[in-house]
Amino acid sequence: MSTEVLYRKWRPQMLSEVVGQEVVTRTLRCAVKEQKLAHAYLFSGPRGTGKTSTGRILVKAINCLNPEDGEPCNKCEICCSINEGRFMDVIEIDAASNRGIDDIRSLREKVNYVPSCGRYKGYIIDEVHMLTDPASNALLKTLEEPPPHVIFVLATTEPHKVLPTIVSRCQHFHFRRLSQAVIVDKLAFICQQESVEADNFSLKWIARLSAGSLRDAENILQRLIISCGGRIDAAQTQEVLGLCDVSQVKEMVQHISNRDISAGLRCLYNASSKGVDLRQFELEIVDYLRELLLVNLGCEEAVDITPEDLSEMKDMAKGVPPGYLLEAIKLFSSTGIRADSYSTLPLEMALINCVLSSAGEEKEGSLVEMVPKTQAETTLADKPQKAAKRKNEIKPSLSEQPKKPLESEGIDTPAEGKNASEVDYLRGRWGEFVRSLRGTGAIRSMGALLRNACEPVELKEDILVLGFYHSFHKERLENSKHLGLLENKLEETFGRAYKVRCVLVDPKTSAPVDADQPNHLVQTALEMGARILD
Repeated sequence: MSTEVLYRKWRPQMLSEVVGQEVVTRTLRCAVKEQKLAHAYLFSGPRGTGKTSTGRILVKAINCLNPEDGEPCNKCEICCSINEGRFMDVIEIDAASNRGIDDIRSLREKVNYVPSCGRYKGYIIDEVHMLTDPASNALLKTLEEPPPHVIFVLATTEPHKVLPTIVSRCQHFHFRRLSQAVIVDKLAFICQQESVEADNFSLKWIARLSAGSLRDAENILQRLIISCGGRIDAAQTQEVLGLCDVSQVKEMVQHISNRDISAGLRCLYNASSKGVDLRQFELEIVDYLRELLLVNLGCEEAVDITPEDLSEMKDMAKGVPPGYLLEAIKLFSSTGIRADSYSTLPLEMALINCVLSSAGEEKEGSLVEMVPKTQAETTLADKPQKAAKRKNEIKPSLSEQPKKPLESEGIDTPAEGKNASEVDYLRGRWGEFVRSLRGTGAIRSMGALLRNACEPVELKEDILVLGFYHSFHKERLENSKHLGLLENKLEETFGRAYKVRCVLVDPKTSAPVDADQPNHLVQTALEMGARILD
């Protein structure tokens, strides 16, 4: 095998060899065949999609001594010299490092010289959007009235940064991001030519990691060839590229769907301890959640998986609200985890926020949505909240009635000394109260917290005790700014001033717990073998 890098060795030499850009190459072939050439072309699109290579082939085709159906012959002296990089009439300029006005002035002086060997001089300016404004304006004059023997090919990944006056003087072709199927076919061809055996699993993973860039895919393939030799299998690909096992991703998504925090944290710990690339693990979780959402919404044709995986995904999607999956996708796709990070903290935070904050969006005011399904019945078994809700279910919601004091609502509101009845009333109206917080400025962000992480547990004279299930939610609300806003809203809604006090409670019994006891995250860490040092 040659020591030349793969993306240069297997760079296309004819327009028909440029994969995934059939519309562009077909148009250019017709232009060369019928001699209807433009004086300037603008090729835009993602990196590694063939822009610069197509520019070289176009210049080669118009200078070829024996063109065939709009294609270069790759046999004549001119074609061979261009392929070998010694043809003087093909000038490539990197605008990222030659971006000043002096560089463009030098170009303007040289374009007037006639070609030394071929019929046309071809200027290929890569990343043309990097030119400074003065340099772009200087290039514009040349593009307006170019000599007849010059053709410009401008390439860019960011066409919106190119001067509109330059774009208007070019024939603009957009290069599409390559599909995974196209990249897999090209990689399979390269492996065959290089006498390398690679299974379909490995090629698909390379295509996914390349994000539509053939050049990136070829570089990843070369890395695997160097590491694995002439035979590449799934296990080697996972080890070299730090990929996560598909079963780990499925397991994690299953815990997210079940809203099982403890099991999800253990899954993250196991993945990290096995050396899985956490950034890639996050991307795979998001991708699987997306596919699960599409299946949940009945758009199965948009998911490229086997019938067995589709059946498994349908079972997993049963009973999971689409809104919950959408919120999970948002949280896990915005963790901000770095590619070089070894900490599972961003993923842990996404999991906890997903379960505790997003669950209530589908069924507001319900504690069923914030715990694993296997614990839902026991969590609500002994709560007095159920009876309070039945007593008040005929009452209009807060949004349908004027806000007034409890005494004027015509119900058996407690007089002094009947605080137990009043706290039951507050429990029964808590979901409606939280819904009324929408659109109230700074307190709006606490809606999910109040809905899912706490409830009124006791009323001592004018002190309303809120029971929280987790210490970090309690500490967040105890911020003086948040407490003040909440107390003002309580008085506005219920017509009575309350002072709010926050305590920790057991989510199963609503009984206060010792604040010195470790929370569930610490408890989970202890079960995994951690030790408390301080």
